[in-house]
Amino acid sequence: MRPPPSAGTNGVRPSASQHDDLEPARLVLLAERRYSRLFETVAADVRSVSPATAVEHVAVHFRDPWDFADVYRGLRAFADAYAFDPEREDYLVHITTGTHVAQICLFLLVETRRIPGRLIQTSPPRGKDARRSAPGQYSIIDLDLSRYDQLAARFEEERRSGVQFLKGGIPTRNAAFNALIERIEEVAQRSREPILLCGPTGVGKTHLARRIHELKRRQHLVDGALVEVNCATLRGDQSMSALFGHEKGSFTGAVARRDGLLRAADRGLLFLDEIGELGRDEQAMLLRAIEDQTFLPVGADTPVTSRFQLLAGTNRDLHAAVREGRFREDLPGQDRPVDLRAPRAP
Repeated sequence: MRPPPSAGTNGVRPSASQHDDLEPARLVLLAERRYSRLFETVAADVRSVSPATAVEHVAVHFRDPWDFADVYRGLRAFADAYAFDPEREDYLVHITTGTHVAQICLFLLVETRRIPGRLIQTSPPRGKDARRSAPGQYSIIDLDLSRYDQLAARFEEERRSGVQFLKGGIPTRNAAFNALIERIEEVAQRSREPILLCGPTGVGKTHLARRIHELKRRQHLVDGALVEVNCATLRGDQSMSALFGHEKGSFTGAVARRDGLLRAADRGLLFLDEIGELGRDEQAMLLRAIEDQTFLPVGADTPVTSRFQLLAGTNRDLHAAVREGRFREDLPGQDRPVDLRAPRAP
């Protein structure tokens, strides 16, 4: 017969040990070393209500308890190192306490079986028991995902709806075309990385860029505008001003301040068609704007912030342009371009 369940937690309250039908054999408290004194207080409380429960302190370290990557890394390190024995023990993972980030990370570790247990959630007493020392309520959360087929079907229907929106409602059995649109739909909804659309003039890059922007607006992924510009029309000194803006009096003819296209695209999408026509200086400033989300308008001393996603289009062979020294190799999007030339709708 298996021993009573043990509970893993990031700072569980003693209420998990106050239930007559839930007396853990071992309680594992995950806490940073700086909270050792608090751990001793909680451990003493647990022993007072459940003397048979062994209390174990496992030290974890988070640089920022609200940073998902940092918290997941710390909890994953615990899960990988801990000597779980699911054949002999039942594990319950407490999710009520801690930051929301820690709760979500614990959920993911249990759902992916990195921690081979089930989730337990406790709540304080309510109503007439609220002023007493009642243990409150607890529930075991079943993560059998097969029970959520209806929800999964709804997500799949929403995904298909996004694909059909990008296709413009055009039915087609062209497998390559459908696969391409599905790839664009996935990237558009899950990433803010630059997207490069390749294909000859007239293939529909601008139309697709508008569809991507509208899809992202429908999904509340952006709330800014789509700003479009054909880089082939940007020539000479005016190209810097058009893209990055300028201050009044910064050059001859600058009689008023100009915001520029990058600032207009803040919180939205910037579509640079024929990006291969962009000059080297403009490419360098664009790279900084993508990486740092800041840039300097012409004649300005103070950087301007713009949080935009870049969509770029080209009818050129950018790899050849890189070899010839006309295009920067480090501009994002070149590693996985979306080629619109091969798959065409019938």
